[in-house]
Amino acid sequence: MQDKMPLDKWTEDDVGSWLRRVGIKECYISQLKDEEVTGPVLRSLRDDFLRKKIGMKSGQIELLLSKREQLLKTQKEERTVTKEDVHKEPTAQEVLVCDSQEKNVINQQQITPEQSSEDTTPTETLRWSLYRTFDQDGLDFRYIKHNLLPPETGPENMLKPCHEYKSLEIAQTLDSKKLQIKVAREVLRFACACMNMRANGTIHFGVMDKVKGLYKHGEIIGINVQNREDFVDALDYIEKCFNGSSEQCDARECIRNPRFIEVIEKTSTDKKYVVEYDVVPKASIVKEKYYSVGVPNFSEKANKIKFEAKTPYCRVGANTPQISHDNMFSFIKSLIEKDKQREEAESTKHHPTGEYKEDQRRKLSILLTSGRKHMDNSLFYIIVTNKFHPQHLEHVTFLVNMNTVCVFDFDPDSFETGLCSAFRKQKAVTPHFLNDYLNEEQSNSSDFSDRLGLFEKPSWIFCNGRNEFHDKEEPCDDKTWIKKRKKKLKKAVSFICNELLPSKSFIVLFMLMSDVEQPLVETFSEFYEEKNGHESIVTLSESKEIYRKWSSLAQVSCDLSTLNEISVTGMPLSHMDATVQSIQLSKNQTTRRLPASSGGVCALKSADEAMLRSLEIISVDQCENTNLETMDEDEINKREKYFYHGGKIDWINFWLSDKHKCGDIIKRDAFHETNNILERITSSSPESSRPIESVTISHQPGSGGSTVARQLLWSWKDKVRCAVVKQCKDITTVSEHAVKLRQHEERDQNNCLPVLLLLEDQKTDDIDNLRRELRNSITTKNITSSALCFILLICNRSNDPERACRISPSKTVAITHKLSENEKPMFYKKHKELERQLDLPDPDYILTFVLLIKECDNDYIVNFVRNTLAKIDHSSTVTHLIRFVALMNSYVENSHLSVSHCEAFMGLAPYIKTQYHEFVESLSEEAKLLFVDLRDNTTQLSSIRITHKVVAEELLKQLSNDMPSAIAKDLITNNLLINHRFGRDEFLKFIKTLVIRRNKKSRGDPDDTDFSPLIKHITQTEGVEKAIELMTDAYNSLGKDGLVAQQLARLLYTNHQFKEALEWAEKAKSSFPYDTFVLDTLGQVYKRWFYHLFDSLEEEPSPEGGVEIISTALKAISAFRDSEKTPKKETVSLNSSYYGEVDVGCRLLKFLSKVDVFANQTGKSQLMDYLLTDHIPDMVKKPWQKFHSLLKGLQKSLLSALELISEDLCYFQTYISAEDEELDASDPEQLYRPREWLTRKSKVYADFFCNQLDDNDTQIESVIAAGSPPQISQFHRQMMTYKLEGGNVTSIMSLIYNKDTKASGDKLERIFDMYNPLLLKDLDPEELERFIFCQIALNCIKPGSTKLMFLEQLKDLFKFCSKKVKYFLSTTGPYLASLLFWPETDTELSPADSKILLTAIEDLQKLSEKKMGGKRRTVDHFYFGKAKGLNKIVHKSVIEKQTGGPERKEKWLGGEVWKTPQVTRLLKRVDGWTENGRLFVKCGDKKIRVSPRYSASLPLGNENVTFYLGFSFAGVVASDIQVKE
Repeated sequence: MQDKMPLDKWTEDDVGSWLRRVGIKECYISQLKDEEVTGPVLRSLRDDFLRKKIGMKSGQIELLLSKREQLLKTQKEERTVTKEDVHKEPTAQEVLVCDSQEKNVINQQQITPEQSSEDTTPTETLRWSLYRTFDQDGLDFRYIKHNLLPPETGPENMLKPCHEYKSLEIAQTLDSKKLQIKVAREVLRFACACMNMRANGTIHFGVMDKVKGLYKHGEIIGINVQNREDFVDALDYIEKCFNGSSEQCDARECIRNPRFIEVIEKTSTDKKYVVEYDVVPKASIVKEKYYSVGVPNFSEKANKIKFEAKTPYCRVGANTPQISHDNMFSFIKSLIEKDKQREEAESTKHHPTGEYKEDQRRKLSILLTSGRKHMDNSLFYIIVTNKFHPQHLEHVTFLVNMNTVCVFDFDPDSFETGLCSAFRKQKAVTPHFLNDYLNEEQSNSSDFSDRLGLFEKPSWIFCNGRNEFHDKEEPCDDKTWIKKRKKKLKKAVSFICNELLPSKSFIVLFMLMSDVEQPLVETFSEFYEEKNGHESIVTLSESKEIYRKWSSLAQVSCDLSTLNEISVTGMPLSHMDATVQSIQLSKNQTTRRLPASSGGVCALKSADEAMLRSLEIISVDQCENTNLETMDEDEINKREKYFYHGGKIDWINFWLSDKHKCGDIIKRDAFHETNNILERITSSSPESSRPIESVTISHQPGSGGSTVARQLLWSWKDKVRCAVVKQCKDITTVSEHAVKLRQHEERDQNNCLPVLLLLEDQKTDDIDNLRRELRNSITTKNITSSALCFILLICNRSNDPERACRISPSKTVAITHKLSENEKPMFYKKHKELERQLDLPDPDYILTFVLLIKECDNDYIVNFVRNTLAKIDHSSTVTHLIRFVALMNSYVENSHLSVSHCEAFMGLAPYIKTQYHEFVESLSEEAKLLFVDLRDNTTQLSSIRITHKVVAEELLKQLSNDMPSAIAKDLITNNLLINHRFGRDEFLKFIKTLVIRRNKKSRGDPDDTDFSPLIKHITQTEGVEKAIELMTDAYNSLGKDGLVAQQLARLLYTNHQFKEALEWAEKAKSSFPYDTFVLDTLGQVYKRWFYHLFDSLEEEPSPEGGVEIISTALKAISAFRDSEKTPKKETVSLNSSYYGEVDVGCRLLKFLSKVDVFANQTGKSQLMDYLLTDHIPDMVKKPWQKFHSLLKGLQKSLLSALELISEDLCYFQTYISAEDEELDASDPEQLYRPREWLTRKSKVYADFFCNQLDDNDTQIESVIAAGSPPQISQFHRQMMTYKLEGGNVTSIMSLIYNKDTKASGDKLERIFDMYNPLLLKDLDPEELERFIFCQIALNCIKPGSTKLMFLEQLKDLFKFCSKKVKYFLSTTGPYLASLLFWPETDTELSPADSKILLTAIEDLQKLSEKKMGGKRRTVDHFYFGKAKGLNKIVHKSVIEKQTGGPERKEKWLGGEVWKTPQVTRLLKRVDGWTENGRLFVKCGDKKIRVSPRYSASLPLGNENVTFYLGFSFAGVVASDIQVKE
């Protein structure tokens, strides 16, 4: 564990991991890592370094320094022990060495060496080590450097070895000859003593034999072995040191050859060894003998070897003294007894002893389920494995059935012949390499896991190459792997343990199926460190020999006793397979069954299903893989309680109900209503059916709408193909997968069963886009239009579902909390059954069900909450948790708090090893009643919410006295929750939603709000300052979030705190310098400031008094223009800052007219001269000297902005994304009714300039009445045209849409009255374009008007106009050309006209490419009709009138509009052809490219086609494309 590692050995990554655990922000962690802050540096960090160099704030510094002091104190306490502790002898159990390593477990005991006076830093914890099994090779045995062997010992009995240590710390550096002498001297003396004592013994070289410096007695240090022969040849001194050939032969037989035991160290790759000599004085060799030895010494003086006199040695305790002459007789006499003891010991050596046999089945079950009764999806599994042999692959079903997230596979052939190959036969996997887990783009954990496809299919990580892959990644040896791939593995493991999965939610399973190599051990070490110990790590090994090698290597990280606790060894894999399968609740289904058009069923393979990852498919045999024998009654009751307590219904609930294992699930009236609609749809005749149908279930939150929708899918799964569309999936992908599901195993695509798709709480735009994509697919595949292909079951929350039902009664079903008279008896009866069948802790435990029975009666809810709160301790952490969750559930739809967050908040994690059930046990009974556990369908991770939204709202109301700011502040500023790493992205999203998301009726909210409902409520009940304080806290807690700053600026300027608003708008701008909406907010601050100053005027201002107001207005315009220059978002039609500029400009004109010097009749004329000419009146010359150029450009800039808005509205349907709605500060009219806004503003703009010329207007009217065209200036005529709503294309279009056709026609005729027909060719091109457009509009509105010109006249005018310009500055010119010159017949077009038409459409297509965005949809304003002249131009409103009704939108989306008799009579089909995926029509001797309205509607290959032609500002568009017969 990292905390057990001495601080001085921590790397930058270790420091980073610790900083994350204590809650330091990620931005600071990255900077500290860049500054190479390792453990020693962390020890010495100072406040000024953190503040100045790293830029840390005081709160973070205080947190870091206090946590560091705790760490240093903890390490000091753990690693400093007294000298007596070091030398305390271990118990007999601790030094007992048995025949096998598995039985050789000694209790781990921590020992710390003394610290020298020079070094006061804490040193590493030392552990007792095992001995190698005596007189065994120990090929798979290793020592850990710095671990301790028990103290040296003498003979206890004849067979238990005595031990002697020699460090050879200096001698190892000697030359070969001297080293041999040193080793021989120690070995032979020790061997002589053992032979004389008739006792087994081992002498160890490379182990400290005394306390020296930081080294302890018995500490394993190892020695460098340059030449093993030196240690073998040292025994050649036997012949020189023992007396006679008999003693020499005995010594040769008793002294074993040296064994070289590798000494391993985690942080080093240096090869060191402990060299051990075993002495085995068998009775048959040494009986009735005693031995003397003359050990060798090297004389430096004489430079030769000298031998000591032959001397007998014995073993006394831990010493090897000579046997003195005085004691010789008694010693020889004692040998008789020793020989007898040796013989007896040897004779009993092999007698069987009572041996403890472990219950491996029970151990395996407990390890793999964390002590639960069975294995289900509540735990994830990560498998780490090496090579599986062919015989193993027959027994891997238990692994396939596991809820596996990823597999770390070290077999490079696994994909074709190993475990991966066996897995793929039963379950789809996603192959990865370690490189894939590097996350070099620094995506957040949620996005990164989505990109990897985690939780959808097991991620199969090839950790050491993949041989069969085309871009072959070669396997490498251990050293190369550690050098090149270990860091990548470390990142992968760190991501899984620190970002993907909470520590208690998964088990890491090591499968040791072949010889163990170092990379596998390194993987164990990484998981051991990241999980802070062995908790939830399991090792399975069929072979004891493989396990021995594994454990000897893995003991670097984890002591052997712990390894044995988490390992199951020696159990055949077939037994493991059968054992685990017996406790698995469900088995993997290799294939599932789908209904087929033939009336039978077809198979859906697991691999095929995995490819349809955007859908949750409900099969005919759904849940049939459940093991009912394993699922006991408690488990069934638990699932039923969970549902009625408020949990989301699962398919298993329906299945158990069908099997009569639990009670029936009530079918509400809405189920039968919707079922009847589905019956009508599926049984309707081909003539009246559509390819895509939809049914909507609109339900109040908590009324059971989701349950009804799932009941329908369950009841229809045998008749049609059913699936749930997963949240946050790309619509194009969903469409593609839905089409594949429909056609799976079907031959005739015109005769497939329809697919019933459930869409829950999806955005309206996404549903429309899905319809469109599905329609495209149907058209592309030439499926007959009478075939029912898809039914969209749309299930959406709504605060007023009955209203939604009234809008579309035939296809919408409403579900409310109110029960019908038919439903009430069923609910009362069910309640009695549940009370009788289920062991409920409280009658109200099934609260959601009870609330439905009570129909969410307010009095019941108030009393229930009051009584519940009366029983709880309001100061407890659980109550704080209730407050937080109630706040989130009241204001944030679908919000919840992860159990991991709850554990951290309650102090249960990471300090206590706990599982979810322990978290539940820590809750009070009242909390259990209020909370319901949610489990994510994809990740299976647990979270909690209040059982019902109405309960959450009442809880919040009573706990906060309806003043929630204090609770919100506690939640938002709680660093423990904010910085908790698991589920952090989602939690922060909820917090941001809490303070940012506004209510929108369009999303089913009860009303539209300017701010989030929480901020609105706090502002109204506690004052705006509390709301500002909370927003400020949110800004800081969310890492200085620029979007929160933007919303705070809006809150401030709404409440007239403009200076503060400006500061926050600037902060938002610094975070998002190129965001349209953020920059627009800066303009909005100045705009509201300007409005406030203007509205506060009590009298006409003087030029000097107006300086501040004008300055503020011009700053607003400048800020809006900065926003206009930013790249446009694809999610909006036009930068809303143009609207802001027009708003401020029009208001500024009004202000200027109120300045005292311009307020009278003379002043009006002067103001016009000032604004439109170079003239500057004396009275404003000095006061306004900074503004002159800007004010004089005001008229042109306003006109330009109005034209840009008009052009954009002509191009696109009004669109803004849901995300941008939160940021947009526009007026609702700009957002939802932009055409009406533009018409109104155009009139305001024109009125200002026209009002300055009132006298002229009167003259104009009189001249018009007399029947002669007036002589007026072009500017005045332009203003009058704007006033009459003919100034731009959008305004003209609005006249066509106006229901009051007489008023619209009159306005257009008045516009034409201002023109002299003889002087039309003298008009500038832009004015002439507007004139022609007004003619087309008048023909649509009032086709019999006398003011109308003939088509040919208009074409001549256009030709004359086009000669004046080299190219068109706007799209109006080319658009008019496409309308005017499109030929009524194929032969009528002259070469000149053909060129004009071709050029115009090419220009439209080029200009549109600059404007088109991914989500924006162009509009066809006109269609090509069968009539002649101007009547060939048919406006869209004509078609909409013909195809009205409640399903108008569906008719357009489904293409049915083109089949109606009225449309076919009105519009003309155009002939064309397809070529290389493009559509063309003939234009003289050239061809024109036509854009299909839906690209998928183009037939494949080269075909002659016909279609209806639409005219958009992006070019000509084809609808209802049909292959020509």
